[in-house]
Amino acid sequence: MTMARIMSDEHLGSSLPVDLTHLSRQTFGDHDLEREVLVLFERQSRTMLERLRNATNAKTWAEAAHTLKGSALGIGAFGVAQAAEAVECDQVDHLSSRAWDDLARLESAVAEANGFIATLLRAA
Repeated sequence: MTMARIMSDEHLGSSLPVDLTHLSRQTFGDHDLEREVLVLFERQSRTMLERLRNATNAKTWAEAAHTLKGSALGIGAFGVAQAAEAVECDQVDHLSSRAWDDLARLESAVAEANGFIATLLRAA
């Protein structure tokens, strides 16, 4: 059973943290590959958030946000990608209160996506 099928009836009409149709297209419908990239995203998202929290310069900040944005786009976590893009744009002033507010929104989006992914992986 596909991950898209597992969640379709339960979340019909709602906006999911991960676009399962996009994920299926990206993985050519390979369910094992879907699971693998979701696990990789969970791991990488935690690592990139840690790098953002500890960034001491604009380059590190921007690279971590950019990496997370790309990973999110790859699996269809578009809310995470949008939040990561806002954080990436804060690179010049990465110590400002606005940058930290954007980072908090990104952390929330990642938590939501990773919670959804954990549910998917348990159900698969």
